[in-house]
Amino acid sequence: MSEEPKISEEPKNSLVGEEYEVEIGPVAHGGHCIARTAEGQVLFVRHALPGERVIARVTDGEDDSRFLRADAVTVLEPSKDRVEAPCPYAGPGKCGGCDWQHAKPGAQRRLKGEVIAEQLQRLAGLTPEEAGWDGTVMPVPGDKLPAGQVPAWRTRVQYAIDADGNAGLRRHRSHEIEPIEHCMIAAEGVSELGIEKRDWSGMESVEAIAASGSGDRQVVLAPRPGARLPLVELDKPVSVLRVDERDGGVHRVHGRAFVRERADDHTWRVGNGGFWQVHPKAADLLVEAAMQGLMPRKGETALDLYCGVGLFAGALADRLGEQGAVLGIETTKRAVEDARHNLREFPRVSIEQGKVEQVLPRTGISEANLIILDPPRAGAGRRTISHLTTLGARRIAYVACDPAALARDLAYFKEGGYKVRTLRAFDLFPMTHHVECVAILEPVAKGA
Repeated sequence: MSEEPKISEEPKNSLVGEEYEVEIGPVAHGGHCIARTAEGQVLFVRHALPGERVIARVTDGEDDSRFLRADAVTVLEPSKDRVEAPCPYAGPGKCGGCDWQHAKPGAQRRLKGEVIAEQLQRLAGLTPEEAGWDGTVMPVPGDKLPAGQVPAWRTRVQYAIDADGNAGLRRHRSHEIEPIEHCMIAAEGVSELGIEKRDWSGMESVEAIAASGSGDRQVVLAPRPGARLPLVELDKPVSVLRVDERDGGVHRVHGRAFVRERADDHTWRVGNGGFWQVHPKAADLLVEAAMQGLMPRKGETALDLYCGVGLFAGALADRLGEQGAVLGIETTKRAVEDARHNLREFPRVSIEQGKVEQVLPRTGISEANLIILDPPRAGAGRRTISHLTTLGARRIAYVACDPAALARDLAYFKEGGYKVRTLRAFDLFPMTHHVECVAILEPVAKGA
């Protein structure tokens, strides 16, 4: 019996460090633009803008990779939209937090709009007109500033701590840390804590939280294995929590275990470093957009899926009146506890804990007038959306932080007989590639 011939594999050739002179093409989802080498290999280039000619240095990829990642290290022909990055930590090989420091604010919003349009067309087969969208990404009131100034909007910043105890931020797609003295997009309430000035030896990370509408400040410490917690002495009063290195749970060290956020004329308890919108004006803005689209009527029933601490459920309950009813579903145990606390004044609001795709079928609910969903970045998915389209809701509000996930889910809604009535996009993450959207859906008319 003859042996089968062995197939020799050619060693892969890393292209990291290789440089190419390229013309930059359109923006792509993820904070980069597309270019091609002379051999036709695709480059995803950061720190560039469409229409520029640059020297791009490869940061990730091999000669047989489908695409390469690269940084624009020299700009030969700049775009008219290019500016000098205001932040000293922005640029190739530096902090990975901001994608568009080198672009004018108006250009940043145009780029985000182009990404949304491309994702809608490619994944949902929708033009902006078919999505009821005017193609613009709206700036947040107060975020328009003179050239060279950056909105200080980030109310939650997670600092990585290096081996010497210095606070910094991760470099792009890297575990390496860029030590910083100040983050320009950090909200004033975060900056005033002075995290960057302290020695955090023994810590893996330090998250700083500055609540909107209250003076509550909080730090969440994640120690390295076996490390002792430091004595936390910051420039402002602050409560301290720690991440348990065994189970990942968050526990109070001293002060409150929660912060108080203010939105939609209510105060919201958010415990253990749980989720809340990062831009200080985001919660109010998104509630307003969702309620304007849903147009709740007294006495209706509603679902709030991925409900967090109950922001949208509370907004709906306020507007549905005493005869209305709201069911919220949320995975995280602490968020469910906070939601029940926050909504205790509404007897016809109930909150269930668990994954939406598991809990919703178990409820036995067969119909609802209104649905709002604010899923995680990956989206809701076909299974959940297929279920939602059987409930006969007259309107659905979909709040999305990722255009690709939104577009995929809109395609599933289309399969289930729902069309997009309106879509609005908001620049709630200036200087980054992230963007928030609110889509309002309604059933396709019979015979349409």
